[in-house]
Amino acid sequence: MHAMGNSLKSASFLIESRLAAAALDNPDTLYDLGIAFSTGSRGVDVDLIAAHKWFNLAAVAGSREAQELRAEVADEMTAREIVEAQKQARAWLAVHQRRAA
Repeated sequence: MHAMGNSLKSASFLIESRLAAAALDNPDTLYDLGIAFSTGSRGVDVDLIAAHKWFNLAAVAGSREAQELRAEVADEMTAREIVEAQKQARAWLAVHQRRAA
């Protein structure tokens, strides 16, 4: 169990550090978060709502690859899930745009 605890802590640290870097609107970091949540890599579970949110934010920040992957992820989601992902992206932008101002 101890090894699993360390694995979860390192996954949590990775996500937290990525989120901190993402606050700087780095399209590559936002894209990497989308990849992690869409594939279940880097110690996170697959979460298409989170993946869509991060790909959406990366697309807004200028990533063409994120635009394509956002569309692919959306094909696997319900309309309600897409609405939720968009809502989360807007909330994230609202918080981080205030901090940057």
